[in-house]
Amino acid sequence: MILYLCEKPSQGRDIGRVLGATFRRDGYVEGMGVRVTWCIGHLLEMTEPDRYKPEWKQWRLDTLPMVPEEWKLELTRRGGKQFKIINDLLKGANEVILATDADREGETIGREILERCRYRGKISRLWLSALDDASIRKAIASLWPGQKTEPLYQAGLGRSRADWLVGMNLTRAYTIIGRQGGYNGVLSVGRVQTPTLKLVVDRDRLIENFKPVDYFDVIALLRVANGEFKAKWVPSKKHADDEGRCLDRTIAEMVAQKVQGQIGKITKAETKRVNEPPPLPLELSTLQQEASRRWNMSAKRTLEIAQSLYEKHKAVTYPRTDCRFLPTEQFKDAQKVLQAIADSDPGIAPLVHVANPKTRSKAWNDKKIKAHHAIIPTAAKVKVDGLNREESYVYDLIRRHFLAQFFPPHEYDATIIDTLVNSETFRATGRVEQAPGWKRALGQTRKEKDSENGEDDQSLPHVQTGEDASLEKTELIAKQTKPPNRYTEGTLIQAMKSVGKLVEDPRLRKILRDTSGIGTEATRAAIIETLIKRGLLAKEGKKNLVSMPAGRALVDALPHSVTDPATTAVWEQILDDIANGSGSLDEFLNKSELWLNKLIGNVKKRQELGINPFKNLPDPSISGTDHGRPGRSPPKGADQQSAALPDPSQTCPDCGKLMVRRKSKRGSFWGCSTYPTCSTTVPDNQGNPGPREDRDGGINGRCPLCKTGWLVERRARRGVKAGSHFSGCSNFPECHYSRPHAD
Repeated sequence: MILYLCEKPSQGRDIGRVLGATFRRDGYVEGMGVRVTWCIGHLLEMTEPDRYKPEWKQWRLDTLPMVPEEWKLELTRRGGKQFKIINDLLKGANEVILATDADREGETIGREILERCRYRGKISRLWLSALDDASIRKAIASLWPGQKTEPLYQAGLGRSRADWLVGMNLTRAYTIIGRQGGYNGVLSVGRVQTPTLKLVVDRDRLIENFKPVDYFDVIALLRVANGEFKAKWVPSKKHADDEGRCLDRTIAEMVAQKVQGQIGKITKAETKRVNEPPPLPLELSTLQQEASRRWNMSAKRTLEIAQSLYEKHKAVTYPRTDCRFLPTEQFKDAQKVLQAIADSDPGIAPLVHVANPKTRSKAWNDKKIKAHHAIIPTAAKVKVDGLNREESYVYDLIRRHFLAQFFPPHEYDATIIDTLVNSETFRATGRVEQAPGWKRALGQTRKEKDSENGEDDQSLPHVQTGEDASLEKTELIAKQTKPPNRYTEGTLIQAMKSVGKLVEDPRLRKILRDTSGIGTEATRAAIIETLIKRGLLAKEGKKNLVSMPAGRALVDALPHSVTDPATTAVWEQILDDIANGSGSLDEFLNKSELWLNKLIGNVKKRQELGINPFKNLPDPSISGTDHGRPGRSPPKGADQQSAALPDPSQTCPDCGKLMVRRKSKRGSFWGCSTYPTCSTTVPDNQGNPGPREDRDGGINGRCPLCKTGWLVERRARRGVKAGSHFSGCSNFPECHYSRPHAD
């Protein structure tokens, strides 16, 4: 019996249909000599620290660093039933065909199941880039031997284990220090999320410290024999800054007066026909950037929609790709895809019919293909009416980028005219469209059209070198330099991809360029979501991302090697080496442990010296602040911090649940996170739960009435004494002993 192991149920049913495995069973489908089953994403997850050693349950610096002697995985809460089904099916299989997603993560999801079930039979690999029937049949006809992709699994293990070491240890270390400084939130650290956080922190500080600079343009209206045009003064080097701008108003005014009413000469008249090729088909990050720019769509939501178009509607190819090129072998299928686009939507059919399927753009390039090719429409007929609004937007963007590959270049004439007037040079530029080409397919948003209606689009008259030009009017325009824009989710993803340009070391810069920056197409959206959820970033308005005080303090406190994007780039390069079979998993993890030991040692040393960078941070349990500035509403996204977070290192002495550090008019105290189910409170002792107070004279804090319960601080919730504090027995309601506190 051959068993296909897929990543998701929908993927399994699609493959099963092509294989003829149409008999539905519990957790799999079956046909003649073949069964198809599936995971539900990750059925196994990295084991939490407290499952390794009891002493790792408490969040304490003296237990760090935590390095498992033997790595463990455990079943997810939802994965137990399906795992048992897969395990039973493997016992009757003589060959397994791994059909999970064709990438490092997909390889790991499948292989960790086979390893956990101790499967030792034959393994083959189904490498799929689309889930339409034609693509599935093609992949089944050309299965890969299992050993070809096994190194991807080793790289996946390296990624998950190294992330566990860094995330678990450094998050605990800095959260503990934060608690000691009075901050209640979780200060999470990660090899990708932390450099991403630093990008936003640095941009916000650049904006806040930005000092605008005044500069001045002189615009002249010039008349020639065939008409008139506007030209801008080009300051000489002695009057210009590094950007070519004149910063001295007096000089600009003198030039305006100097040339007024003068006759100049045309010194340069150059027109070039520009053939602009179509933009490449989309990969995930560019799709996310465009969706953010056009529709304020979050990166996470864009990925969800693209995944739905891939899995549910079979409308597009694999979306979690970082490649914008297409394999030349698929060029012969272009006609089928174009026909499917036309058949699916009569509204776009006229545009498809004028496309030329024989046109081969630069997108078809085998040398540029990695694990996956660009996101394009499939050859399946799509029920466009069945797509929701967001799905329609994203699908249309994907299909138009593919359609543009079969249109001619966009042609326009770019003209430059230089005029010398009384020793001063004025330059005019013009751009006149000659043939729309691929822009017919891609279209333009209103904002894009408006942005093109600028100086460069003026229609310039025909002139010749040496021709006279009379200057009829000048206009002095005062301008100011502007700070960079705040990051949006789309521009932050682009910054994560292009982060290499911020790295000085040319070797590391090249690695970042070759590995597409930090993060992956599949993880960047989730990383941004995590930073927002943790209260380290927040949304301001509809688009902008801003850094919160805790995020800034964390970036400042961490060593450069953790916040530097070059570090994670080196990691990715090593993981790629492992995936290619040229690197060692053990060597990578050994080096990671040595680095981690040094980082934790530095944290402990700073604690011994009494250095705490998290004092006086705005309490996340107090709303009504914006970046720590009282009196303003919090930005959207800060609501994740509207309630104090449970401290994983502190448990309730009565019920065993986590404790929360809170504030009241009487100061800080610790209470059970399950309140009002459990009302236990204890005093705060320098950021940690202190000993129980024995305000009623009970021996060792015991209840003087029942002798078995503990006296705990409570607060009256109703009646004339609502809000007042009292001591009560932890055995309530069995024991009703209580005594008010003396003010």
